[in-house]
Amino acid sequence: MLVQDLRRLTRGHRRWIAVAAGLSLLGSALGLAQPLLAGAAIDAAAGGRLPWAVFGALAGLFGAQAVAHATARYVQAYTGETMTRDLRRAVIDRLLRVRMPLLDHVRTGDVIARACGDTTVVKTLVAQSLGTGLAGVIALVAVVTLLAWLDLSLMLLVVALFAVSVGSLLAVVSRLRAASRTAQTAEGALSADLERALGGMRTVRACRAEPVESSRLGGSATRAYRANLRMAELVALSGPANDLAVSGAFLTVLLVGATRVASGETSLGRLVAFTLAMTYLSAPIYEIFQAVGAVQQGSGALHRINEVLAMPVERDHARAVVPLQRRPPVLEFRDVWFGYRPGRPVLRGLSFSVPERGHLALVGASGAGKSTIFALAERFYEPDRGTILLRGRDSRFIPYARHRATVGLVEQDCPLLAGTLRENLLYGCKDPAPDLAEVLAMTGLTAVVEALPAGLDTPVGERGSHLSGGQRQRVAIARCLLSRPDVLLLDEPTAHLDPDGERALAATMRSVAAVCALVVIAHRFSTVRAADRILVIDGGVVTDSGSHAELLRTNAYYRRLAGSGRAA
Repeated sequence: MLVQDLRRLTRGHRRWIAVAAGLSLLGSALGLAQPLLAGAAIDAAAGGRLPWAVFGALAGLFGAQAVAHATARYVQAYTGETMTRDLRRAVIDRLLRVRMPLLDHVRTGDVIARACGDTTVVKTLVAQSLGTGLAGVIALVAVVTLLAWLDLSLMLLVVALFAVSVGSLLAVVSRLRAASRTAQTAEGALSADLERALGGMRTVRACRAEPVESSRLGGSATRAYRANLRMAELVALSGPANDLAVSGAFLTVLLVGATRVASGETSLGRLVAFTLAMTYLSAPIYEIFQAVGAVQQGSGALHRINEVLAMPVERDHARAVVPLQRRPPVLEFRDVWFGYRPGRPVLRGLSFSVPERGHLALVGASGAGKSTIFALAERFYEPDRGTILLRGRDSRFIPYARHRATVGLVEQDCPLLAGTLRENLLYGCKDPAPDLAEVLAMTGLTAVVEALPAGLDTPVGERGSHLSGGQRQRVAIARCLLSRPDVLLLDEPTAHLDPDGERALAATMRSVAAVCALVVIAHRFSTVRAADRILVIDGGVVTDSGSHAELLRTNAYYRRLAGSGRAA
């Protein structure tokens, strides 16, 4: 599985990984030539000659090795950053298209951690294992071969000492993968808890819940701390084991080698060459175990990223057709059944149609299915049974983008993005400029724009905090109208408005209903009375319909709602 993940991850980047590995090998080869030249220089000096040519060659080898290793590190970094960028793009692209029912069950902070933190871990995997790991294996074989050629008995002694180090390192690495996954999961949970607290900061302050959130976040931070500390402990154990092996081998070679030189079994130059070559053992061994450790850590991150990349996305039907026929009704529900959970339907055979123009209001108790109707009309969800028609065509065979361009939605909290008013108005619009002044006038925003210090280029603040609730509502409506929808859905538009904002919005809705179909979930009867037609929703079906005056005469449930002054 990991091999398949790595092959998929490296697709399109293997050439640069090979270049980095080749440069690392070149540096190692240049390094291995140095002990041989140094040994020759020492033997020549012992004979009374100064080998200036050898000294020059050594200087050249040092410089070339430095250039090769520096270039290899840069190529590794470049490859890692490029692959991380591509991986993040893939994760972001997937998240932006994941089916809504799945997004309802994920924690935003954890998903952000996967897109940012986990991809950084994968970058380390690429930089430390895919190039240097392979080069380290080849370099290790080359060093051992050179040592065997210089002195076989000393080589066997050194290999035995390093084998003890390798065994201890393997015991550490085997635990590193599980520790890495635990640490990354803890980091994701911390991000999710922090996003939750910051997203509801006003509620936190108003409820004096700072100590509660501080305790919750402190607990998450502690769990992340413990998980990361455990992983750091395992990583830290690998260094001393390698260092002890190198130091022990170095001292052993000096002691045994000095005896062999004294007895005439080898020359001083050959012992120096062997000792220098032996020092090159630590680098490839370190690279190999660093690569193995990076793979163990990266495998956990790759697993979490693959979970995101495996999430199903919205896909247009194979028979999807872009053109829509210009015929009424613009939107129609036919015997639609839907439930968020199996066996618990919210809509139970609901049917109604939306005419070409005019104002249609939906009223009913909380939980009757009004918001669910909007979610289905916007194709955030698909019906379990029944059909939703757009311009007479089954919505399942209409591309998502075309469908949502035809059916605009303004949510209850009217989310605006940090940026200027112009950026928010033109968000998602391809060429709305010719209609901008007209839409501003239709939604009553012309005077608002003129009063702003920088007009359309005035920042609206985080979530539109520099605008009033009514202004945010009308900006959201204008944004939808700039896409020229055939039907506009307003979810409880007056729920948070004062009387002045409500009157301004009422004028906006009259203007909108004159140019396209307007469907409103209404809480206040001031909004309901203005509707051309009202649907009474109860138990997931339309129980009655008509004008305000007609329903007052014929529907007792509607009269009770009207008597309370609220439509839900």
